[in-house]
Amino acid sequence: MIERHIKPRVLEALGYKAAVAIIGPRQAGKTTLALDIGEERGALYLDLEDRTDRQKLSDPALFLSHYENRLVILDEIHRVPGLFQDLRGVIDSGRRRGKRTGRFLILGSASMDLLRQSSESLAGRIAYIDMQPFHFLEVAGGSDTPTRLWVRGGFPDSFLAVDGRRSFLLRKDFIRTYLERDVALFGPRLPAETLERLWIMLAHSQGGLLNASRLASSLGVSVQTVNRYIGLLTDLLLVRRLAPIRANIGKRLVKSPKIYIRDSGLLHALLGIGDFNALAGHPVAGASWEGYVIENLLAAAPERTTASFYRTSAGAEVDLVLQLPNGELWAIEIKRGRAPRLDRGFHNARADLRPAHAFVAHSGDERFPVTEGVEAISVSELAMLLQNA
Repeated sequence: MIERHIKPRVLEALGYKAAVAIIGPRQAGKTTLALDIGEERGALYLDLEDRTDRQKLSDPALFLSHYENRLVILDEIHRVPGLFQDLRGVIDSGRRRGKRTGRFLILGSASMDLLRQSSESLAGRIAYIDMQPFHFLEVAGGSDTPTRLWVRGGFPDSFLAVDGRRSFLLRKDFIRTYLERDVALFGPRLPAETLERLWIMLAHSQGGLLNASRLASSLGVSVQTVNRYIGLLTDLLLVRRLAPIRANIGKRLVKSPKIYIRDSGLLHALLGIGDFNALAGHPVAGASWEGYVIENLLAAAPERTTASFYRTSAGAEVDLVLQLPNGELWAIEIKRGRAPRLDRGFHNARADLRPAHAFVAHSGDERFPVTEGVEAISVSELAMLLQNA
Protein backbone atom coordinates (compact mmCIF):
# COMPACT_ATOMS: atom_id res chain seq x y z
CA MET A 1 0.00 0.00 0.00
CA ILE A 2 1.54 3.30 -1.11
CA GLU A 3 0.59 6.05 1.33
CA ARG A 4 -1.24 8.80 -0.54
CA HIS A 5 -0.18 12.40 -0.09
CA ILE A 6 -3.73 13.69 0.43
CA LYS A 7 -4.80 11.21 3.12
CA PRO A 8 -4.04 13.54 6.06
CA ARG A 9 -6.04 16.30 4.35
CA VAL A 10 -9.02 13.98 3.89
CA LEU A 11 -8.91 12.91 7.53
CA GLU A 12 -8.62 16.53 8.66
CA ALA A 13 -11.57 17.57 6.49
CA LEU A 14 -13.73 14.74 7.87
CA GLY A 15 -13.07 16.25 11.29
CA TYR A 16 -14.75 19.55 10.47
CA LYS A 17 -17.14 18.91 7.56
CA ALA A 18 -20.16 16.64 7.26
CA ALA A 19 -19.15 15.60 3.73
CA VAL A 20 -15.81 15.39 1.95
CA ALA A 21 -15.56 14.91 -1.83
CA ILE A 22 -12.45 13.35 -3.37
CA ILE A 23 -12.41 14.47 -6.98
CA GLY A 24 -10.12 12.93 -9.58
CA PRO A 25 -9.89 10.96 -12.80
CA ARG A 26 -11.01 7.35 -12.96
CA GLN A 27 -8.42 4.82 -11.71
CA ALA A 28 -6.35 7.45 -9.88
CA GLY A 29 -6.71 5.51 -6.62
CA LYS A 30 -9.73 7.24 -5.05
CA THR A 31 -11.51 3.99 -4.13
CA THR A 32 -8.36 2.40 -2.68
CA LEU A 33 -7.77 5.44 -0.47
CA ALA A 34 -11.43 5.60 0.59
CA LEU A 35 -11.50 1.91 1.50
CA ASP A 36 -8.31 2.35 3.51
CA ILE A 37 -9.93 5.18 5.48
CA GLY A 38 -13.18 3.24 5.68
CA GLU A 39 -11.46 0.21 7.18
CA GLU A 40 -9.98 2.40 9.90
CA ARG A 41 -13.40 3.89 10.68
CA GLY A 42 -15.74 0.96 10.13
CA ALA A 43 -17.43 2.71 7.20
CA LEU A 44 -20.25 1.56 4.93
CA TYR A 45 -19.19 1.44 1.27
CA LEU A 46 -21.66 1.86 -1.60
CA ASP A 47 -20.60 1.59 -5.25
CA LEU A 48 -23.16 3.55 -7.21
CA GLU A 49 -22.11 1.94 -10.49
CA ASP A 50 -23.56 -1.25 -9.01
CA ARG A 51 -27.32 -1.56 -9.56
CA THR A 52 -27.89 -3.28 -6.22
CA ASP A 53 -26.21 -0.47 -4.29
CA ARG A 54 -28.14 2.14 -6.27
CA GLN A 55 -31.39 0.40 -5.40
CA LYS A 56 -30.55 0.64 -1.70
CA LEU A 57 -30.81 4.40 -2.11
CA SER A 58 -34.26 4.42 -3.68
CA ASP A 59 -35.30 6.15 -0.43
CA PRO A 60 -32.00 7.79 0.62
CA ALA A 61 -33.26 9.38 3.84
CA LEU A 62 -34.71 6.11 5.10
CA PHE A 63 -31.66 4.01 4.22
CA LEU A 64 -29.01 6.45 5.42
CA SER A 65 -30.81 7.12 8.70
CA HIS A 66 -29.78 3.59 9.75
CA TYR A 67 -26.07 4.55 9.37
CA GLU A 68 -26.06 7.92 11.10
CA ASN A 69 -23.24 6.84 13.40
CA ARG A 70 -20.99 5.49 10.63
CA LEU A 71 -19.02 7.07 7.84
CA VAL A 72 -20.73 6.30 4.52
CA ILE A 73 -18.60 6.12 1.37
CA LEU A 74 -20.46 6.92 -1.85
CA ASP A 75 -18.36 5.89 -4.86
CA GLU A 76 -19.02 7.22 -8.40
CA ILE A 77 -21.72 9.57 -7.11
CA HIS A 78 -22.10 11.18 -10.54
CA ARG A 79 -24.13 8.08 -11.44
CA VAL A 80 -26.90 9.33 -9.12
CA PRO A 81 -26.74 13.13 -9.47
CA GLY A 82 -30.11 13.64 -7.76
CA LEU A 83 -28.65 12.26 -4.55
CA PHE A 84 -27.02 15.57 -3.63
CA GLN A 85 -30.34 17.16 -2.72
CA ASP A 86 -31.24 14.18 -0.52
CA LEU A 87 -27.85 14.34 1.20
CA ARG A 88 -28.53 17.93 2.18
CA GLY A 89 -31.65 16.88 4.09
CA VAL A 90 -29.87 13.92 5.71
CA ILE A 91 -26.93 16.11 6.79
CA ASP A 92 -29.18 18.85 8.19
CA SER A 93 -31.30 16.31 10.04
CA GLY A 94 -28.17 14.81 11.59
CA ARG A 95 -26.88 18.23 12.60
CA ARG A 96 -29.94 18.77 14.75
CA ARG A 97 -28.97 15.62 16.63
CA GLY A 98 -25.33 16.64 17.04
CA LYS A 99 -23.98 14.62 14.06
CA ARG A 100 -22.11 17.48 12.42
CA THR A 101 -18.92 16.00 10.94
CA GLY A 102 -17.53 12.93 9.21
CA ARG A 103 -20.82 11.68 7.75
CA PHE A 104 -20.03 11.11 4.05
CA LEU A 105 -16.96 10.49 1.92
CA ILE A 106 -17.97 11.14 -1.69
CA LEU A 107 -15.95 9.95 -4.69
CA GLY A 108 -16.42 10.97 -8.28
CA SER A 109 -14.74 11.56 -11.60
CA ALA A 110 -14.41 15.34 -11.70
CA SER A 111 -16.82 17.31 -13.82
CA MET A 112 -18.34 20.75 -13.72
CA ASP A 113 -21.76 19.10 -13.45
CA LEU A 114 -20.66 17.21 -10.33
CA LEU A 115 -19.17 20.31 -8.76
CA ARG A 116 -22.17 22.46 -9.68
CA GLN A 117 -24.73 20.10 -8.24
CA SER A 118 -22.86 19.48 -5.02
CA SER A 119 -22.00 23.14 -4.49
CA GLU A 120 -25.63 24.17 -4.94
CA SER A 121 -27.03 21.44 -2.71
CA LEU A 122 -24.30 21.07 -0.09
CA ALA A 123 -22.94 24.61 0.25
CA GLY A 124 -21.23 24.96 3.61
CA ARG A 125 -21.47 21.23 4.25
CA ILE A 126 -18.81 19.81 1.95
CA ALA A 127 -15.04 20.09 1.40
CA TYR A 128 -13.42 19.30 -1.95
CA ILE A 129 -10.05 17.59 -2.31
CA ASP A 130 -8.48 16.94 -5.71
CA MET A 131 -6.69 13.63 -6.18
CA GLN A 132 -4.20 12.95 -8.93
CA PRO A 133 -2.35 9.74 -9.82
CA PHE A 134 0.92 8.95 -8.03
CA HIS A 135 3.46 11.75 -7.92
CA PHE A 136 7.19 11.76 -7.23
CA LEU A 137 7.14 12.20 -3.46
CA GLU A 138 4.66 9.35 -3.03
CA VAL A 139 6.70 6.73 -4.88
CA ALA A 140 10.31 7.97 -4.48
CA GLY A 141 12.55 5.04 -3.67
CA GLY A 142 14.51 3.00 -6.19
CA SER A 143 16.97 4.59 -8.58
CA ASP A 144 14.74 3.72 -11.55
CA THR A 145 11.60 5.26 -10.01
CA PRO A 146 11.79 8.74 -11.62
CA THR A 147 12.26 7.29 -15.11
CA ARG A 148 9.52 4.69 -14.58
CA LEU A 149 7.12 7.34 -13.30
CA TRP A 150 7.89 9.59 -16.27
CA VAL A 151 7.51 6.83 -18.87
CA ARG A 152 4.50 5.01 -17.37
CA GLY A 153 2.77 7.93 -15.67
CA GLY A 154 1.22 7.88 -12.24
CA PHE A 155 -2.00 5.91 -12.63
CA PRO A 156 -1.50 3.10 -10.09
CA ASP A 157 -2.26 0.13 -12.38
CA SER A 158 0.10 1.48 -15.04
CA PHE A 159 2.90 2.44 -12.67
CA LEU A 160 2.78 -0.86 -10.76
CA ALA A 161 2.35 -3.13 -13.82
CA VAL A 162 4.62 -6.17 -14.00
CA ASP A 163 6.41 -4.87 -17.09
CA GLY A 164 6.43 -1.99 -19.57
CA ARG A 165 4.32 -3.80 -22.17
CA ARG A 166 1.53 -4.51 -19.68
CA SER A 167 1.67 -0.91 -18.50
CA PHE A 168 1.32 0.38 -22.08
CA LEU A 169 -1.66 -1.89 -22.79
CA LEU A 170 -3.39 -0.79 -19.59
CA ARG A 171 -3.03 2.85 -20.61
CA LYS A 172 -4.41 2.15 -24.09
CA ASP A 173 -7.42 0.43 -22.49
CA PHE A 174 -7.87 3.38 -20.14
CA ILE A 175 -7.97 5.81 -23.07
CA ARG A 176 -10.49 3.62 -24.90
CA THR A 177 -12.76 3.53 -21.84
CA TYR A 178 -12.77 7.31 -21.62
CA LEU A 179 -13.38 7.72 -25.33
CA GLU A 180 -16.27 5.27 -25.53
CA ARG A 181 -17.95 5.75 -22.16
CA ASP A 182 -16.80 8.33 -19.66
CA VAL A 183 -16.50 11.42 -21.86
CA ALA A 184 -19.82 10.58 -23.49
CA LEU A 185 -21.37 10.35 -20.02
CA PHE A 186 -20.34 13.88 -19.09
CA GLY A 187 -20.50 15.76 -22.38
CA PRO A 188 -22.47 16.13 -25.63
CA ARG A 189 -22.01 13.23 -27.99
CA LEU A 190 -18.98 13.34 -30.27
CA PRO A 191 -17.83 10.30 -32.27
CA ALA A 192 -15.11 8.42 -30.41
CA GLU A 193 -12.87 8.53 -33.49
CA THR A 194 -13.08 12.34 -33.63
CA LEU A 195 -12.44 12.67 -29.92
CA GLU A 196 -9.45 10.32 -30.18
CA ARG A 197 -8.01 12.46 -32.99
CA LEU A 198 -8.48 15.56 -30.83
CA TRP A 199 -6.74 13.91 -27.89
CA ILE A 200 -3.83 12.81 -30.10
CA MET A 201 -3.54 16.29 -31.59
CA LEU A 202 -3.38 17.73 -28.07
CA ALA A 203 -0.63 15.21 -27.29
CA HIS A 204 1.36 16.40 -30.31
CA SER A 205 0.84 19.97 -29.06
CA GLN A 206 2.16 19.15 -25.57
CA GLY A 207 3.49 22.29 -23.93
CA GLY A 208 2.47 24.50 -26.85
CA LEU A 209 0.03 27.39 -27.00
CA LEU A 210 -3.56 26.30 -27.50
CA ASN A 211 -4.85 27.09 -30.98
CA ALA A 212 -8.48 25.97 -31.02
CA SER A 213 -9.10 27.30 -34.53
CA ARG A 214 -6.35 25.13 -36.01
CA LEU A 215 -7.61 22.07 -34.15
CA ALA A 216 -11.18 22.70 -35.27
CA SER A 217 -10.13 23.08 -38.89
CA SER A 218 -8.15 19.83 -38.81
CA LEU A 219 -11.05 17.93 -37.22
CA GLY A 220 -13.81 19.46 -39.33
CA VAL A 221 -15.80 20.65 -36.32
CA SER A 222 -16.56 24.06 -34.87
CA VAL A 223 -14.25 26.00 -32.60
CA GLN A 224 -16.99 25.89 -29.95
CA THR A 225 -16.99 22.08 -30.09
CA VAL A 226 -13.22 21.90 -29.67
CA ASN A 227 -13.28 24.33 -26.74
CA ARG A 228 -16.17 22.44 -25.13
CA TYR A 229 -14.33 19.12 -25.24
CA ILE A 230 -11.00 20.56 -24.14
CA GLY A 231 -12.92 22.11 -21.26
CA LEU A 232 -14.44 18.73 -20.45
CA LEU A 233 -11.05 16.96 -20.52
CA THR A 234 -9.79 19.73 -18.23
CA ASP A 235 -12.71 19.22 -15.83
CA LEU A 236 -11.94 15.50 -15.79
CA LEU A 237 -8.37 16.39 -14.73
CA LEU A 238 -6.90 14.74 -17.83
CA VAL A 239 -5.75 17.94 -19.55
CA ARG A 240 -4.22 21.08 -18.06
CA ARG A 241 -4.62 24.53 -19.56
CA LEU A 242 -1.77 26.48 -17.96
CA ALA A 243 -2.79 30.13 -18.04
CA PRO A 244 -0.40 32.98 -18.85
CA ILE A 245 0.39 35.16 -15.86
CA ARG A 246 -1.73 38.23 -15.38
CA ALA A 247 0.67 41.01 -14.47
CA ASN A 248 0.61 44.74 -15.05
CA ILE A 249 4.23 45.20 -16.01
CA GLY A 250 3.94 47.20 -19.23
CA LYS A 251 4.80 44.29 -21.51
CA ARG A 252 2.86 42.64 -24.33
CA LEU A 253 2.05 39.24 -22.85
CA VAL A 254 0.94 36.07 -24.61
CA LYS A 255 -2.78 35.56 -23.89
CA SER A 256 -3.33 31.93 -24.98
CA PRO A 257 -2.93 29.13 -22.43
CA LYS A 258 -0.40 26.32 -22.83
CA ILE A 259 -1.90 22.85 -23.16
CA TYR A 260 -0.66 19.64 -21.50
CA ILE A 261 -1.84 16.06 -21.22
CA ARG A 262 -1.50 15.90 -17.43
CA ASP A 263 -0.33 12.30 -17.04
CA SER A 264 2.90 11.60 -18.92
CA GLY A 265 2.00 7.91 -19.30
CA LEU A 266 -1.24 8.77 -21.10
CA LEU A 267 0.66 11.22 -23.30
CA HIS A 268 3.08 8.47 -24.32
CA ALA A 269 0.28 5.96 -24.96
CA LEU A 270 -1.54 8.47 -27.17
CA LEU A 271 1.64 8.92 -29.21
CA GLY A 272 2.50 5.19 -29.32
CA ILE A 273 5.66 5.59 -27.21
CA GLY A 274 6.17 2.29 -25.43
CA ASP A 275 9.42 2.62 -23.46
CA PHE A 276 12.22 4.95 -22.42
CA ASN A 277 14.33 4.16 -25.48
CA ALA A 278 11.53 5.27 -27.80
CA LEU A 279 10.78 8.32 -25.66
CA ALA A 280 14.39 9.54 -25.47
CA GLY A 281 14.60 9.93 -29.25
CA HIS A 282 11.08 11.29 -29.78
CA PRO A 283 10.47 14.98 -30.63
CA VAL A 284 7.99 15.24 -27.75
CA ALA A 285 10.55 14.20 -25.09
CA GLY A 286 11.34 17.75 -23.95
CA ALA A 287 7.70 18.80 -23.76
CA SER A 288 6.80 15.54 -22.05
CA TRP A 289 9.45 16.15 -19.39
CA GLU A 290 8.19 19.70 -18.92
CA GLY A 291 4.62 18.52 -18.33
CA TYR A 292 5.80 15.74 -16.02
CA VAL A 293 7.78 18.19 -13.88
CA ILE A 294 4.90 20.68 -13.73
CA GLU A 295 2.44 18.04 -12.49
CA ASN A 296 4.84 16.74 -9.85
CA LEU A 297 5.66 20.21 -8.57
CA LEU A 298 2.03 21.26 -8.39
CA ALA A 299 1.17 18.05 -6.53
CA ALA A 300 3.75 19.00 -3.89
CA ALA A 301 2.94 22.72 -3.71
CA PRO A 302 0.93 24.15 -0.80
CA GLU A 303 -2.83 24.46 -1.12
CA ARG A 304 -4.01 27.64 -2.84
CA THR A 305 -0.81 27.91 -4.88
CA THR A 306 -1.58 29.36 -8.31
CA ALA A 307 0.34 28.28 -11.40
CA SER A 308 0.95 30.13 -14.67
CA PHE A 309 3.66 30.76 -17.25
CA TYR A 310 5.26 33.98 -18.46
CA ARG A 311 5.90 34.86 -22.08
CA THR A 312 6.15 38.20 -23.86
CA SER A 313 6.02 39.02 -27.53
CA ALA A 314 9.70 39.98 -27.27
CA GLY A 315 10.70 36.46 -26.20
CA ALA A 316 11.05 36.73 -22.42
CA GLU A 317 9.78 33.43 -20.98
CA VAL A 318 9.54 31.32 -17.84
CA ASP A 319 8.06 27.80 -18.05
CA LEU A 320 6.32 27.87 -14.66
CA VAL A 321 5.51 30.72 -12.29
CA LEU A 322 4.13 29.76 -8.90
CA GLN A 323 2.48 32.22 -6.55
CA LEU A 324 2.47 30.67 -3.10
CA PRO A 325 -0.22 31.40 -0.51
CA ASN A 326 2.18 33.79 1.25
CA GLY A 327 2.39 35.88 -1.93
CA GLU A 328 5.90 34.81 -2.97
CA LEU A 329 6.61 34.28 -6.66
CA TRP A 330 8.82 31.34 -7.67
CA ALA A 331 10.11 31.32 -11.26
CA ILE A 332 10.97 27.84 -12.52
CA GLU A 333 12.63 26.95 -15.81
CA ILE A 334 12.50 23.26 -16.76
CA LYS A 335 15.39 21.53 -18.53
CA ARG A 336 15.79 17.80 -19.23
CA GLY A 337 19.59 17.79 -19.26
CA ARG A 338 21.86 17.48 -16.21
CA ALA A 339 23.91 20.59 -17.10
CA PRO A 340 21.19 23.14 -17.82
CA ARG A 341 21.98 26.41 -19.57
CA LEU A 342 19.73 29.45 -19.55
CA ASP A 343 19.02 31.74 -22.47
CA ARG A 344 18.45 35.48 -22.44
CA GLY A 345 14.66 35.06 -22.44
CA PHE A 346 14.68 33.62 -18.91
CA HIS A 347 16.93 36.37 -17.57
CA ASN A 348 14.71 39.05 -19.13
CA ALA A 349 11.63 37.41 -17.66
CA ARG A 350 13.24 37.25 -14.22
CA ALA A 351 14.03 40.95 -14.44
CA ASP A 352 10.37 41.63 -15.28
CA LEU A 353 8.87 39.42 -12.57
CA ARG A 354 11.44 39.87 -9.76
CA PRO A 355 10.59 36.53 -8.14
CA ALA A 356 11.55 35.68 -4.58
CA HIS A 357 13.21 32.47 -5.84
CA ALA A 358 14.38 31.36 -9.29
CA PHE A 359 15.23 27.74 -10.11
CA VAL A 360 16.17 25.53 -13.03
CA ALA A 361 14.59 22.11 -12.50
CA HIS A 362 16.77 19.48 -14.18
CA SER A 363 16.99 15.69 -14.43
CA GLY A 364 20.13 15.28 -12.32
CA ASP A 365 20.57 15.00 -8.55
CA GLU A 366 22.86 17.95 -7.83
CA ARG A 367 22.02 21.45 -6.61
CA PHE A 368 24.33 24.25 -7.73
CA PRO A 369 24.24 27.96 -8.68
CA VAL A 370 23.77 28.74 -12.36
CA THR A 371 24.12 32.49 -12.03
CA GLU A 372 23.50 35.03 -9.32
CA GLY A 373 20.03 34.46 -7.89
CA VAL A 374 19.33 31.27 -9.91
CA GLU A 375 19.92 27.70 -8.71
CA ALA A 376 19.84 24.44 -10.64
CA ILE A 377 18.00 21.85 -8.58
CA SER A 378 16.64 18.32 -8.98
CA VAL A 379 12.91 17.81 -9.37
CA SER A 380 12.72 15.80 -6.16
CA GLU A 381 14.50 18.44 -4.05
CA LEU A 382 12.40 21.25 -5.53
CA ALA A 383 9.23 19.25 -4.80
CA MET A 384 10.33 18.86 -1.18
CA LEU A 385 11.04 22.60 -0.92
CA LEU A 386 7.54 23.32 -2.15
CA GLN A 387 5.99 20.76 0.18
CA ASN A 388 7.62 22.50 3.14
CA ALA A 389 7.08 26.08 1.93
